[in-house]
Amino acid sequence: MTQAAIAQPLSAEDIFAPQTQKSGMDRLRIVGGQRLNGTIEVSGAKNAALPLMCATLLSEDALQFTNMPTELGDIRTLVAVLQKLGTRAAYREDGVLVLQTKEITSLRAPYDLVRKMRASVLVLGPMLARNGEAEVSLPGGCAIGTRPIDLHLDGLKAMGAEIKLNEGYVKATAKDGLKGAHITFPKVSVGATENLMMAATLAKGETILENAAMEPEIVDLGDCLIAMGAKIEGLGTATIKITGVDKLHGCVHDVIADRIEAGTWMIGVCLTGGTLRLEKMRLDHLNSLIGPLKEAGLEIEEDGDAVICHRNGKPLIGTDIMTEPFPGFATDLQAQFMTMLTLCQGAGMVTETIFENRFMHVPELNRMGADIRTHGNSAIIRGVEKLTGAEVMATDLRASVALVLAALVAEGTTIVNRIYHLDRGYENIVEKLQAVGANIERIGPAA
Repeated sequence: MTQAAIAQPLSAEDIFAPQTQKSGMDRLRIVGGQRLNGTIEVSGAKNAALPLMCATLLSEDALQFTNMPTELGDIRTLVAVLQKLGTRAAYREDGVLVLQTKEITSLRAPYDLVRKMRASVLVLGPMLARNGEAEVSLPGGCAIGTRPIDLHLDGLKAMGAEIKLNEGYVKATAKDGLKGAHITFPKVSVGATENLMMAATLAKGETILENAAMEPEIVDLGDCLIAMGAKIEGLGTATIKITGVDKLHGCVHDVIADRIEAGTWMIGVCLTGGTLRLEKMRLDHLNSLIGPLKEAGLEIEEDGDAVICHRNGKPLIGTDIMTEPFPGFATDLQAQFMTMLTLCQGAGMVTETIFENRFMHVPELNRMGADIRTHGNSAIIRGVEKLTGAEVMATDLRASVALVLAALVAEGTTIVNRIYHLDRGYENIVEKLQAVGANIERIGPAA
């Protein structure tokens, strides 16, 4: 595809047409005891897709994304945020999401949309870099901790922005444009790294980000920005150097596979038994999970761009994990791994170092017969003979899917309430699990 074709403006008819919205009050009914056998195609990564979409604000040209998980609630929320700012969006029949912001027509990202999803704050850096001004509501999202945006704001201040907080909004101005700066993060932050990396692409001079996040999603965003004409070095390391350019252009970019979804299915088959072929996934993005899963009893084999996972029939063995920034064990897989430990021989310990409020799934798992005790940021899980179906309540995205995994292996029927969290981050989860043998269905709200 030529650059000219990429940069073609969208017509008035080329608009993003939302699918029928799923009810946030729906529930899942799951009957446990079925092995998982078959093939699942892993969707594009939500955590990569969201910052990539915000990159459209850096250029007047169109960006075209393949492997974009457009059925996710978070994707649709961010489309709505971008449309408020002047972005046109279209989902083509060939599966490409096209975004184009010829002009930023509004500098205000409103509370009613931003409150639904924390990643909306990622529009701040690109808008400020391109227009010298932005006003963004303080973000919302999962209730797994305070997750302040201080690191985002401190970095923008270092680049010359003036920041004011007023009535729940961040108002940022840089009348003379952003300037390169040497920024050392006091702690690793994926969101701050993404926001400042995007802002730096159009800043004057050189920006160096020290103690930067090294997640695959950061590398994916950097690869897209480079394809747009940005000058970036050090992706995948703790030091990223960005040399500002005057203008960025459009590009075509393939979103990486969702390592968290892939890891969820690997843990799922470890629990239920069976054999799953996971297509379109990168095993090197899950090195921190592979060791503990093999230790617990899962056989893992690569087959081209697919991975075959097989539970070898032996009892699951308890093991310990500690969440850490990449390449450490992902916090977004902690709840799922804890679910697996509930049925392991012996005991395992889970230590959460990223978020301070991410054990909200523990009471719900204990309702199903698990033996989990928390002590500060650690949890001791003693294996039990079986889990039993129950009515449970989802509290956040990863806790929701942890309850689904527990239900797949529990004896009897489980009802999972408040599954709107799942719709935010797992594309077509019911259909994918049904296709590999799970007894799962989406049902309406309780009468």
